[in-house]
Amino acid sequence: MSVALVGGDKRFTSRIPHSDDVKLIRQFIDAMWLEEGLSKNTQSSYQRDLSIFACWLNDLKGRLVGADALIVRKYLLWRVEQQLSPASTSRFLSSARRFFRYLLREALISEDPMLLIALPKKGRSLPKTLSEGDVECILNSPDVDSVLGLRDRAMLETLYASGLRVSELISLELGQINLELGVIRVVGKGAKERLVPLGDEAVRWIKEFLRCARDELLQDTTDEMLFPSLRGRIMTRQTFWYRIKRYAQESGVDKAISPHVLRHAFATHLLNHGADLRVVQMMLGHSDLSSTQIYTHVAQQRLQSLHQQHHPRG
Repeated sequence: MSVALVGGDKRFTSRIPHSDDVKLIRQFIDAMWLEEGLSKNTQSSYQRDLSIFACWLNDLKGRLVGADALIVRKYLLWRVEQQLSPASTSRFLSSARRFFRYLLREALISEDPMLLIALPKKGRSLPKTLSEGDVECILNSPDVDSVLGLRDRAMLETLYASGLRVSELISLELGQINLELGVIRVVGKGAKERLVPLGDEAVRWIKEFLRCARDELLQDTTDEMLFPSLRGRIMTRQTFWYRIKRYAQESGVDKAISPHVLRHAFATHLLNHGADLRVVQMMLGHSDLSSTQIYTHVAQQRLQSLHQQHHPRG
């Protein structure tokens, strides 16, 4: 397995990890999945971060079980030389901390090298968001007279009304949604469940999609998926990202757009209209309130902008 590294505009490729390290990483990920129910995205992150480190070690004829604090520091210096982003390095350190704790627990190493490695301090960048007018333009963009347009309108309304992660949205099944109560039962990260309200508009468009278009997309199958693809299968995250980006372009919203940006807009707009931070935390599925608090900064920026724009002394 070769691993591609992206740093700035450059691409670097390390050698193949040693087979012992590949096996060890797999055992670690399997153990974390059994104990904590890690999502596929988190598993992929661990796999990538640790495999890149193992590739670098293999170039030096080293192995993961023999890595000490000095080796880890040399690797971090190499990442700086390769111009890899601080964010990806911070993620590696988080992955490595859990990995070496696992090795220590399993008595595969006698000392944890990460105890001597300090986590870098990094500022949290504010999430990109959209104005309420931007969102309205994007929601109105799909051609609801077509099967795909009606499905996409229902998906966009659901995403903005509920703040779901894109993986949660595309995997929704009929049994998770109650249109009479207007709620979705979401299975999020770590297999944690939460109930999220939909709102009248999202309920209306989902009902319209179910009545007029879903059966045509399913092509006589009996699958439970709520929003099937054109081929009657579950939609990929990349496909939905492409479609939402296209709708933004068609509607004249000249901003970086992704499903996650709509999730950010959901949280920011709720706070702008006075929602309690704890409520927003529950709806987003954040286990830690600190993950949600960043949206208060976005809301504060919006308030400051409005004050400067409309107050005579602004």
